[in-house]
Amino acid sequence: QVQLVESGGGLVQAGDSLRLSCAASGRTFRNYAVGWFRQAPGKEREFVAAISWSGGATDYADSVKGRFTISRDNAKNTVYLQMNSLKPEDTAVYYCAARPSYREPPEHPHTYNYWGQGTQVTVSS
Repeated sequence: QVQLVESGGGLVQAGDSLRLSCAASGRTFRNYAVGWFRQAPGKEREFVAAISWSGGATDYADSVKGRFTISRDNAKNTVYLQMNSLKPEDTAVYYCAARPSYREPPEHPHTYNYWGQGTQVTVSS
C-alpha cells in the first residue's frame, strides 16, 4: 500500500511560482512511478507530468513544458512539481498518483493505482 499526500498549493498571481510536494508512506515508494494530474471545475482530469521510479525518465504535457519541472527524492519519499510562470489556466486541483510501472503511457489516469486527495492551485490574472 502507498498513501499519498499533496501539499504546497495556494493562491498566486500570474507569473508567480509554486512548488507542490507529494509525500508518500510505504517503504516501497521508491519502486513506483509517479504522475501529477490536475482537474479544473467542469473539466476532465488531465495529465501534467510524470517521473519514473529512478527519476531518470520524465514526461510533460505540452501545456506545461518549459514551465513545470517534476523531480523526486526517494530518501524523503517525496515527489515535487516546480511550477514557474503560472497562468490563470493552470488553476485546478492538483493530484499526485503512483503506479509500479512506467511502461504504460504516463498520461492515462486509469493506469495509476494510488491517488492523493489533491491540493488547490489558484492563479489570478
